[in-house]
Amino acid sequence: MWVVFLGLLILFEAIADILAKEYQIRSGWIFFAAAILAYVIGNVFWLFSLKTGGLLTRGAIIFSVGSAIMAVLIGLVFFKEHITRLEFLGIILGLVSVVLLVWE
Repeated sequence: MWVVFLGLLILFEAIADILAKEYQIRSGWIFFAAAILAYVIGNVFWLFSLKTGGLLTRGAIIFSVGSAIMAVLIGLVFFKEHITRLEFLGIILGLVSVVLLVWE
């Protein structure tokens, strides 16, 4: 069950990242408030993840890599940002770290 809550945390983090980027581009208190709210909701799911058996060490790394990959995808697809080869290598290493964490 903790994995579901962790997935919801990553989802709300991605939504908050989109709203934060929109705030950067357009300004406006609505984007600011909506981004803050999405970050708070996401962190509520983090607390539920920990409460239902998630480990801080494993969960934090999965969240970090998952939210980073989501942020990169959002930046590439929605905001036409670019990444370097070195940044791409970092993404691959992050994925490898998650695989090694869950491999038992």
